[in-house]
Amino acid sequence: MSKPIYVLNGPNLNRLGRREPEIYGHTTLADVEKMCRAAAGDTPLEFRQSNSETQLIDWLHEASDEAAGLVINPAAYTFTSMAIMDALKMFPAPAIELHITNIHRREPMYHKSLMSGVVTSVIAGLGARGYPTAVQALKEMITETQKETVPA
Repeated sequence: MSKPIYVLNGPNLNRLGRREPEIYGHTTLADVEKMCRAAAGDTPLEFRQSNSETQLIDWLHEASDEAAGLVINPAAYTFTSMAIMDALKMFPAPAIELHITNIHRREPMYHKSLMSGVVTSVIAGLGARGYPTAVQALKEMITETQKETVPA
């Protein structure tokens, strides 16, 4: 696999470990990146975070051209950004929406993801462990997809 896996993180995730640790835990985004890189092994990995909706959309466009797979934690944009949802619709490879908490056990405003209907799968509620789980699952999905496209 020569194309990278992109891991994109939305607003306030740069504050992991300090932001509401009773909800999000004490793991930092730097810790999450290390876990993702370990799970990726030899697979190239682009790990990014932005508080800007515009930047996330630009990275999704880039990923649509460059990535073998995508993990995205859109954070608060999950519930508000039709623009990010539209950019995800263009992503041609496996994509996993990820949430550290189980959004369905939280307040009602967190129950309706705009992204879930346009991604391959959703991981929610595994804490920071969800990230390496998502990277490993993507590697497997990418391998399966490659096997299906190779002529017999």
